[in-house]
Amino acid sequence: MSINILASYLLLGLSLAAPIGPVNSAVIDKGIKNGFWHAWVVGIGSVAADGIFMLLVYLGLSQFLNVPMIQIFLWLFGAFVLLYTGVESILKLDKVSLSYSRKKDSLLSCFSVGFLMSITSPLSILFWIGIYGSVLAQTAQTQGTGSLLLYSAMIFLGLTTWDLFMATLTSGFRKFLNTKILKAISVLSGLSLLGFGLYFGQKGIVMLLSLN
Repeated sequence: MSINILASYLLLGLSLAAPIGPVNSAVIDKGIKNGFWHAWVVGIGSVAADGIFMLLVYLGLSQFLNVPMIQIFLWLFGAFVLLYTGVESILKLDKVSLSYSRKKDSLLSCFSVGFLMSITSPLSILFWIGIYGSVLAQTAQTQGTGSLLLYSAMIFLGLTTWDLFMATLTSGFRKFLNTKILKAISVLSGLSLLGFGLYFGQKGIVMLLSLN
């Protein structure tokens, strides 16, 4: 089995995780405020959701995710999660400091944020149905189940590698910041989440109106 092929699937995982989106905004926010573990756990929650999507596609349940009402629910619930998290990030500005208490956000709540953002994201669903679905079909036909499991593991390795990188970067960068910069980053992260939330909500409403 070619090392280049394995590397390409690792790169695929990195490519999925790397774009600045809701999850990365949340990772930055939690890392700046709480440190490495909280940022890392947000990413782990997202990866767990990705694993569920991979399993659904593998089991042939992708048609369920294509049902219009399911997609509308995901757009609207995803909008709620993003808007809530963005507002919370901005409202907690007065609590942001260089000695920010790590007890403010539990690891479970950080995991839930990452998981909910990914599991309700139609953009993630479209990726896993489109990209992973095609990888699944091609690999199963040409190389069998063993290769598919290995390629899937490389995609997961790419996802977790990016998560580790982001958690390390944001928590390490935190040491060189002052309180004003911390608050500015929190505002930018919150506004980013609000922007994605409004986009998700608009897509859900448009889809809902199109059914009538």
